[in-house]
Amino acid sequence: MAERTPLLNYRLCTVPELGSSTTAGARKEAQHPAPKKLSTFFGVVVPTLLSMFSVVVFLRIGFVVGQAGLYQSILMYVVAYFIISMTVLSVCAISTNGALDAGGAYYMISRALGPEFGGSIGIMFFFANICGSALYVLGLVESIVDIFGMSPTGQTTSSIQVLPQSYWYELLYGTVILIFCLLVCLVGADIYAKASFIIFLIVILVLGTIFISFFAVSPKSINITTSLGNISEASFTGFKLSTLKSNLPSQYVEDYTTGKVMSFAAVFAVMFNGCTGIMAGSNMSGDLKNPSYSIPRGTITAVIFTYIVYNILSLMISCTCERLLLQKDYDFLKDINIWHPFVIIGIYSSTLSAAMSNLIGASRILYALAKDDIFGKLLMPAKKTSRGGNPWAAVLISWVSVQLVLFTGKLNTIAGIVTIFFLLVYAAVDLACLALEWASAPNFRPTFRYFTWHTCVLGIIGCGIMMFLISPIYASCSVAFMLILLLVLHYVSPSSSWGYISQALIFHQVRKYLLMLDVRKDHVKFWRPQILLMVANPRTCTQLISFTNDLKKSGLYVLGHVQKGNLDEMPSDPLQAQYDSWLSLVDALNVKSFVSLTLSDSVRHGVQHLLFISGLGGMRPNTLILGFYDDCVPEDGLEQIPAFSCNSPSITNGQDCNLQPNFPPARDASSSKALSGKEYVAIISDSIKMLKNVCLARYFCQLNKAELFGRKNYEVSIDVWPLNPLRPDSANYVDTCSLFLLQMACILNMVRSWRSAKLRIFLCVESGNSSGEQEKKLKQLLKQLRIKGSIKTLHWDNVTALHWHKQIVHEDGSEGSFANNFPSNAMKISDDYLMAVNRMILEQGAHPAIRFLYLPRPPANTALHERYLEQLDIMTKNLGPTLLIHGISAVTSVDL
Repeated sequence: MAERTPLLNYRLCTVPELGSSTTAGARKEAQHPAPKKLSTFFGVVVPTLLSMFSVVVFLRIGFVVGQAGLYQSILMYVVAYFIISMTVLSVCAISTNGALDAGGAYYMISRALGPEFGGSIGIMFFFANICGSALYVLGLVESIVDIFGMSPTGQTTSSIQVLPQSYWYELLYGTVILIFCLLVCLVGADIYAKASFIIFLIVILVLGTIFISFFAVSPKSINITTSLGNISEASFTGFKLSTLKSNLPSQYVEDYTTGKVMSFAAVFAVMFNGCTGIMAGSNMSGDLKNPSYSIPRGTITAVIFTYIVYNILSLMISCTCERLLLQKDYDFLKDINIWHPFVIIGIYSSTLSAAMSNLIGASRILYALAKDDIFGKLLMPAKKTSRGGNPWAAVLISWVSVQLVLFTGKLNTIAGIVTIFFLLVYAAVDLACLALEWASAPNFRPTFRYFTWHTCVLGIIGCGIMMFLISPIYASCSVAFMLILLLVLHYVSPSSSWGYISQALIFHQVRKYLLMLDVRKDHVKFWRPQILLMVANPRTCTQLISFTNDLKKSGLYVLGHVQKGNLDEMPSDPLQAQYDSWLSLVDALNVKSFVSLTLSDSVRHGVQHLLFISGLGGMRPNTLILGFYDDCVPEDGLEQIPAFSCNSPSITNGQDCNLQPNFPPARDASSSKALSGKEYVAIISDSIKMLKNVCLARYFCQLNKAELFGRKNYEVSIDVWPLNPLRPDSANYVDTCSLFLLQMACILNMVRSWRSAKLRIFLCVESGNSSGEQEKKLKQLLKQLRIKGSIKTLHWDNVTALHWHKQIVHEDGSEGSFANNFPSNAMKISDDYLMAVNRMILEQGAHPAIRFLYLPRPPANTALHERYLEQLDIMTKNLGPTLLIHGISAVTSVDL
């Protein structure tokens, strides 16, 4: 019986005692009386001291000194306290950067790193406290049974052994202890603080008797029973220099409770468990009168005090106790005490405090998680509080959870992972502080300034090393568990209004990289489309928005919109209220784009504004995409998306349709357009003058990718017509615009969802020309450009016969020569020729997924803009999804 106690107590200490993570519960409502708040001493110092002392100070000191010696013991304390001090500095910094609410460590992490990280760490912290509470309850039961319990055979060796022993009896004892903890926690934080203070006084009294005993107790021999039943003697020598010298070096031997030979790492891991518990004060954040004042002062005071006590106690043990006594009897402080029951009382008191502390800590974490709605309705019952603000429902849920864990009986396997969970929380606090520091946010101004990013990094590294030093398997499992929770919460948790540190970090880094992106170093080899898509009404162009997302090839993509109006005549900017609707559209369509809205007196001026100001630094649009200007009545494509449809079940089941993105209804046949044809062509001309490539998209409302690629035994093709249709006399397939056309088609074909499509390039030649030579040159060009596509040669003599009238008419009626792309004159292309071109394109096999056509440059004479639009309309009529492209920049390279 005498041998079981140290084994039990040693096992009991394998989990750190992280004090209560108590918070204030719910904020008081107007009719509720204000709950009592705790001072620095009662709310921070006492819980932290009890958490860091726990039973370790009574049962672990001899083990550490006996195995590692005084020199290495002091080194261990220095290293361990250095690690936890880095975390303490982070806790103090965050706690002094603003008002803390319920949740303690969870609150700090979630508000700094976001709901995903905070929620995953919060759940782990909750489970750690639940298992820790159960562990200490069971440990207290076994310790009581060791002294007061009868043997299984019913034999007793002492009159105090009156308690029967069995699984169910021990479960009953644990339940009684847990009910006592429950009653204390249900009353509230105030009674818990009083109970903790009483336990604190008992622990300090016991510590005082231990220090007195070193001086008051005479040297004596102590009998030790080994695992084989042998009895040996070890001495308490009192203060002797020889005893101190013998205890200075290390002497690692077999641990009599586990049968394993100890090492520096093993002893350090055991000792480090007793140094944790630094979050006990910060977890009381909701119950403190002034958290920002109390947490740094109380936590640092407790850390310094425990460090001094551990070192002095180790020194006194080294001076008075033989090495054999320290190595074979971890319960020796009881044997050398002036009154033996003092140490037992201290062990029982600290263990009860630990169980109660973890129970109330778990309830406060659960309440904070429920209040933040991270897990939705799952934790809704935990929100209920008493009039004094005590979250009694969360306390009951935590009590039931601990009771369920008690049924397991033994927690050896849980002890290690609980410790690692706590260390992972500490590392997360360091990470939160590091992220706030690196983000350089102006509002991160903690009044506690004794920290740098270096201390945060050291804290993270230290906690990480300790996790894997204690148990590599448990450490890996806990990190994996946290990552799984993080991913789940990333997709299911609602957005919060706390602010996301990730956004601050991204902003900080993007700004630096944008400054490094030098436009003078641009090279054609690394060209990519950076697109500004002008959208009049998102309801009518959802397919085009999604298609453009495929076409951008990891480049900049901006959705632009112009609202006509004059800010001088308006009370406020009407665009500010529309941004959320546009961002919801981006999310629903799953496109990677930015939104840029502007207010202007005309659409043309608005597009000019966006072309001038969209983007930043080296990331500016180089390509403008416009919808085609025709008389088609647009269809509302947004209603087909459940998130935006008023007929969607998610809307009709209680949601208000008015909360959906606020876009105007689609234009009907009787409504006038927002701009004229001349203004539309002028926008194209303006873009080319500003050295922007231009694309006109027609019939994209007919593009259905799911149906297109879902057909069986159907070959999807992308058709490319790189010849200028308004210059049929030109057989140049290698001008800048043609090469741009080929590049854009190739980019689309490189997108994952379009890779199965076949690229078809049409070569239009006249019979009199050497068609074979032209085809050979085009094949060579495609090979140099690494573009995979089939070439289809067409003889279009019957089309070119209609291609123009013989007369070139100037504005003044005089005759002139052919003009190149309408620089000043209008070349009169007949409608018959354009219709013939249209028929030729339509006759080329099955309907392709999309056609890429050459977009001629608009005429310089504005009087010819309407005719220019008519020509484009005739040429592209009924072609299906078509992209007319005019490129002005070199985008291809044959060099490595």
